[in-house]
Amino acid sequence: TTVTKFILVGLTDRVELQVPLFVTFFLIYLITLLGNIGMILVIQIDPQLHTPMYFFLSNLSFLDVCYSSTIAPNMLVNFLVESKAISYSGCITQYGFFVVFVTAEIFLLAVMAYDRYVAICNPLLYTVTMTKRVCITLVVGSYFSGLINSLINTSSLQRLSFCDSNVINNFYCDLTSLLKLSCSDVSVNERLLFTCGSLFEMSTFLIIIISYILIVIAVLRIRSVQGRRKAFATCASHLTAVTMFHGTIFFMYLRPSASYSLDTDQIASVFYTIVIPMLNPLIYSLRNRDVKCAVRKVLSRK
Repeated sequence: TTVTKFILVGLTDRVELQVPLFVTFFLIYLITLLGNIGMILVIQIDPQLHTPMYFFLSNLSFLDVCYSSTIAPNMLVNFLVESKAISYSGCITQYGFFVVFVTAEIFLLAVMAYDRYVAICNPLLYTVTMTKRVCITLVVGSYFSGLINSLINTSSLQRLSFCDSNVINNFYCDLTSLLKLSCSDVSVNERLLFTCGSLFEMSTFLIIIISYILIVIAVLRIRSVQGRRKAFATCASHLTAVTMFHGTIFFMYLRPSASYSLDTDQIASVFYTIVIPMLNPLIYSLRNRDVKCAVRKVLSRK
């Protein structure tokens, strides 16, 4: 018979851990929502933060809320119910939206690296180069890239047949788990996944690497130590976010097949889908003087 629903195994099948895990991940998700939505509101309220860098940061926070929300609510519900089922259409939809937002974030991080390059290497031309129209175009392009990647992968996924096992060894509908369950030939899907993933990941990562190489060269030419520190400080938060995000992606998809294990993959997936969206606003708020000042202004007004 054709599979009409899937069963998500989740993080554990031990009953005594379900409630503690629910509380833990509920708090993480709550912090994610409050932190990212708060970041968006602070940037909108404070006129001093109406710059290209913070425009990109507000979109990064929006993406963190979106792609975390495609996974976390269903994950939390499954901690409290006995039947961890998700419909076929629901599974495809969850995966599709997840790909849209994650791919868009990959491109947006590259855009933010380019923004830092222009600000540090060509400060006199910054306002001319990073106009409002250019910033909007770059953000729209990031979302469009995510939409294209999602359409390619979900359309190819919908052609597959699932007629045997319907148990997904994960807490969300990820593509690799679905391909393992299919009774169709998945070679085309695997090639698409590798091609699109490599193209999007490596191209954006290359933009980030080149941008930071040029930034380092420019900063080393600054004679004053204080000037160097100030320049590096403007990049520290973004570089931390890039390291976490791309580091997790490389760990999940570019390690030797002999080192794969279900437990390791699930831990990496939790960090990738749940933890990173919570950490991004903390990184940008705790290591950014302008954001901290804006938060103090908002709180003092209240």
